[in-house]
Amino acid sequence: MDYTRLGNTGLEVSRLCLGCMSYGEPDRGNHPWTLREEDSRPFIRKAIELGITFFDTANVYSDGTSEGILGRAIKDYSTRDDVVIATKVHGRMRPGPNGAGLSRKAILSEIDASLKRLGTDYVDLYQIHRYDPHTPIEETLEALHDVVKAGKARYIGASSMYAWQFHKMLAVAEANGWTRFVSMQNHLNLLYREEEREMLPLCKAEGIGVIPWSPLARGRLTREWSEQSARSQSDEFGKGLYAQGTEDADRRVVEAVATIAKDREVPRAQIALAWLLSKSEVTAPIVGATKLQHLDGAVAALTIKLTAEEIQALEANYRPHSVAGFS
Repeated sequence: MDYTRLGNTGLEVSRLCLGCMSYGEPDRGNHPWTLREEDSRPFIRKAIELGITFFDTANVYSDGTSEGILGRAIKDYSTRDDVVIATKVHGRMRPGPNGAGLSRKAILSEIDASLKRLGTDYVDLYQIHRYDPHTPIEETLEALHDVVKAGKARYIGASSMYAWQFHKMLAVAEANGWTRFVSMQNHLNLLYREEEREMLPLCKAEGIGVIPWSPLARGRLTREWSEQSARSQSDEFGKGLYAQGTEDADRRVVEAVATIAKDREVPRAQIALAWLLSKSEVTAPIVGATKLQHLDGAVAALTIKLTAEEIQALEANYRPHSVAGFS
């Protein structure tokens, strides 16, 4: 396993982050394809054995049960100081007023609820899951600053939003002497590269770590274009990410991945991950795993160094997409 710093911080993280959205009670929340606790624990254990120390979850994943599964597994398979735990706040956790968003009330309530489920006194990285247009950013940023000063989070991060929104939040935090975001968790893969226009240059200029979600485009980069999985058929959010009228170009990108994978005699997922890892702005892709070999393959991708010609072939057929993944 390789390790690196998260942005300009001194925090060391593994070059891969295990995303825990796949682990949670399937009858809780909006992900009926998730793995129950007894089926999830082997993945967290294997990740630790492979040297992965960075784990990402969210309060909204399977109605909080993902956090609980991760917290109990960490306690059994590792020690708290040896891992970096990231979770998120914004999504709806209960019906009615103040059950979602980034108000001071929501943030201060949800950090305590997340810590209780995770079974820890602090999280290493507390992230806003999305931008909240209904709450003044000053209110959100000061609440996050207070969470850090209370010792409940070591660092704060953000997730998918427009670059101008992220830049404004960075500027407001600096102007007020509040804790600064150190990471951006954004939507980036070979089928969705819109973040290359503004967000990646912004993160590079500001020393922000980049931890992309959906590095394999919900599995589309790992299989034949016509194939579907049980998750792809029931993942309503995922369906909206790539149904944009660019299917012909997207298919050619998938075919390029297949060709290079065949030439190198490796699974397609390794080529797609190697492309992300080749980008200087990327700290650690967030990989999901529902089969144990997925973890072995992700770690193997760290050893693949794509040539300039291979990168050109992978990127040549891309066509601009509509912005997706911000809601």
